[in-house]
Amino acid sequence: MVQFSSKVSPQDILKKYFGYESFREHQRDIVEHLISGNDAFVLMPTGAGKSICYQIPAMVLTGVGIVISPLIALMQDQVDALHQLGVRASFINSTLSIGEIRSIEKKTISGDIDLLYVAPERLTTSNFIQLLERTKIALFAIDEAHCVSQWGHDFRPEYLQLSILPEQFPKIPRIALTATADTVTRRDILLKLNLNKAKEYISSFDRPNIFYRVVIKQNAKTQLDNFLKTHHPGDSGIVYCLTRKKVESTAKWLSEKGYKALPYHAGLDDSLRKINQRRFLDEESVIIVATIAFGMGIDKPDVRFIAHLDLPKNIESYYQETGRAGRDGQSANAWLAYGLSDIVAVGRILDGSNGSEEFKRIQRQRLQSMTGYCESVNCRRQVLLNYFDELYPKTCGNCDNCNENVEVWEGAIAAQKAMSCVYRTGQRFGAQYLIDVLLGKENERILRFRHNKIPTFGIGGELNENEWKSVFRQLIAAGYIEVDMTGYGGFSLPEKGLVALNKKEDIPLRKDPLQSKMTQKKTPKTQFVKSFEHQDSEELWEDLRSLRMEIAKTEGIPPFIIFHDKTLAEIVSLLPQTLDELSGIYGVGQKKLENYGTQFLDLVTKHIQKYDIKNARHPK
Repeated sequence: MVQFSSKVSPQDILKKYFGYESFREHQRDIVEHLISGNDAFVLMPTGAGKSICYQIPAMVLTGVGIVISPLIALMQDQVDALHQLGVRASFINSTLSIGEIRSIEKKTISGDIDLLYVAPERLTTSNFIQLLERTKIALFAIDEAHCVSQWGHDFRPEYLQLSILPEQFPKIPRIALTATADTVTRRDILLKLNLNKAKEYISSFDRPNIFYRVVIKQNAKTQLDNFLKTHHPGDSGIVYCLTRKKVESTAKWLSEKGYKALPYHAGLDDSLRKINQRRFLDEESVIIVATIAFGMGIDKPDVRFIAHLDLPKNIESYYQETGRAGRDGQSANAWLAYGLSDIVAVGRILDGSNGSEEFKRIQRQRLQSMTGYCESVNCRRQVLLNYFDELYPKTCGNCDNCNENVEVWEGAIAAQKAMSCVYRTGQRFGAQYLIDVLLGKENERILRFRHNKIPTFGIGGELNENEWKSVFRQLIAAGYIEVDMTGYGGFSLPEKGLVALNKKEDIPLRKDPLQSKMTQKKTPKTQFVKSFEHQDSEELWEDLRSLRMEIAKTEGIPPFIIFHDKTLAEIVSLLPQTLDELSGIYGVGQKKLENYGTQFLDLVTKHIQKYDIKNARHPK
């Protein structure tokens, strides 16, 4: 066991400041590893408690913990949350005046703060390096470390400059943290940040509270509306779209349907983006409609759903984005609408990037893995976790494929007809034209190209148009057909398709449901309410939430920074009547006890008196 020179141990800090009785998986080992002066690479899913892994060591060690964070808004939220805990933290970024920056620099040099947040662009400037050279540094924490890898889903070239840290400060421990990285990205992070000797801590990628569902696009907006009405009336969530134009049109449409929906993308005015993000954090029932520009580092614990109206580019992005739901551990939904046109749209974006041919090849492979996930008949959770090299030996019981009867049919003959039609029409036409040929439609285009004379004309009458779309979509996902992303989206046959065309093999295909099934139980608006044992509890729950909102508005911070829902639920269940009893509640540290304890206890006391509760449920 590591011996700490500080009078306060990590366990003491965990309880005193954060209000937690025990560390989660890997946290204690990482904390002790860093305090001992060693480097670490941490891969933990969103909501698993990565921040504590460097925050506590920075508070134990002598000096300042320098945290590299990619977003200004993220820094602000993290520092606000730390201030509520009584932790000495600050940030330096472009939102501050020169005078404010100079003041923070003095505190940094004098050791009057424990954690300093800074963007990678600023950290590598000569002025900031000079500041660090005059400062006693406890550690460097590189948050969102996947940004350093071109293979990752949020590549930021500025992160590459962080390789100077071991050169300039060779004796300072470093920790790189991310929530999502496959094997290729993981290797790249360690290489680019010169962390080859770092100990790796990899937690399970499983988020058991998230229900995964994929629906085939029919009318995506109507499908989304049905999903929200069925499962999430009044809930906060995020809807992701592929383009800025679609973000704005979807937000407008949802608003007209009565939802509190706000757009967010990089093309919006900066002040409007900040306002919309702040409303999402501060208010209830807000739905953000966004491109991938939104969400990194968002700590809002009660996001009840993530919906994708377009196909994500890869499983890493999808996992990262869905991981923003249910950070409080309560039930949440990941809903994805997907169609054949998505494959073409996303593929064109990837092929139009400035990356090398090797980069584009790998991105195409990742897109195919994403479409494979969508088309899978197996447990969604198994497919996701297997992608990250994690074995999930059983079915999860918490996804659409596990909860519903997935019909599979032997599609070898239909597949050969489809591939033969691709081949005989010259490997240059898209799905709709090929389906028209298979169904024997003598339209002007088909007659012009004389494709009414080829053997595959009219041989597909056993399936309707939607069923043929399903066949083509699944053949693309399985790699039997390729789409020309640089031209008009015409289909061609790669080697796998040519082999299957000339050699009979089993090709099982998934049968699309006639309509999107919603057999999953309706998600209750407030997950905690259903666990209350007493009829009067819900009234106290709402009173506590109202008090929390009132305080949050007064202090200008999100309500969850004051107390998480889980904390309020424990107060309702246990009815603490003294500050000492309240200190035993999850998430109530010393500073929050001092700031808010009396106000929340007053509500509990009034509730006990109102209902003449004789034996209050005291904390253990």
